[in-house]
Amino acid sequence: MKNRILKSLTAIGVSALLTAPVLFSGCCAKEKKEVYVYNWGEYIDPDVLESFEKETGITVIYDEYETNEVMYPKIESGAVSYDVICPSDYMIQKMIENDMLQEINFDNIPNAKNIGQQYFETSKEFDPENKYSVPYCWGTVGILYNKTMVDEPIDSWSVLWDEKYKGEILMQNSVRDALMVALKLNGYSCNSMDDDELEKAKADLIAQKPLVQAYVVDQVRDKMIGNEAAIGVIYSGEAIYTQRENPDLEYVIPKEGTNVWIDSWVIPKNAQNKENAEIFIDYMCRPEIALKNFEFITYSTPNDAARDLIEEEDIKNSEIAFPDLSKYTGLETYHYLGVEGDEKYSNIWKQIKSAD
Repeated sequence: MKNRILKSLTAIGVSALLTAPVLFSGCCAKEKKEVYVYNWGEYIDPDVLESFEKETGITVIYDEYETNEVMYPKIESGAVSYDVICPSDYMIQKMIENDMLQEINFDNIPNAKNIGQQYFETSKEFDPENKYSVPYCWGTVGILYNKTMVDEPIDSWSVLWDEKYKGEILMQNSVRDALMVALKLNGYSCNSMDDDELEKAKADLIAQKPLVQAYVVDQVRDKMIGNEAAIGVIYSGEAIYTQRENPDLEYVIPKEGTNVWIDSWVIPKNAQNKENAEIFIDYMCRPEIALKNFEFITYSTPNDAARDLIEEEDIKNSEIAFPDLSKYTGLETYHYLGVEGDEKYSNIWKQIKSAD
């Protein structure tokens, strides 16, 4: 669900930036082991990739994408055979339904035991039998606001329509996230297929446009840190980082509810190195490795053993990183809405973006 700040690890892989791959003793050139990984930008600690290569002798060829919608057609086309990718919940459901993923052999991923069972339960909404995915990160979508620029407590999506903040509001440049905000504002499901509900959400977003400074992807983080906007829709992991950089920023989950998302490792159907993919996923599930990734990317880890290793009590018990979801209402995971839903949401988004 998600959009992250891109990190220039190179378009062809991390090997040139990291140490040379170490081959196992006795291996010849034709037995060189590789794993092709396609992941969100700045969504893994580069040191983890380096240590993985050193330990396993498997070379990581690493590419990045900015949105699920950018990633999907590349995988669908089969132009590149990636071995491991990290889509969001609804996109995983879409890929399963379109027979684009292969089942994971969990016998090869013993460290999956470190993932909290509640995350596998949530995953059943998009991977009903937990056959295709291993949770990597999770979080919420909420409002980040600058306490020096906002003169009231924020607890509702409705503030994004407050005219006194005209030109100071940042919205996500994402069809699902933008429509989620408007649907939740009106008490609707973020997976609504009801034409009247979607028409209302569309009308609200069009009415909001004159107030919006920009529809952004990664820029919301830097803009909020730099006091360039008063309010922004943001992912919880980004909010943790922004608060470290600017203590005037506050993150809230609106009372109307929001999206709770999970990004998970999956193996595409056309993966050429499935065994190496499972070795990679298992490595990511080690507690100390999951902790390193959490500290680097600041997105919440579903790895309970890693959370136990967090030394800072304020982070281990952070209401942003690890909120008690039972305290909130209206929380939902995005579902894949089928071809009809894709077309409907896409058309609505085009109308919103092109409206005067």
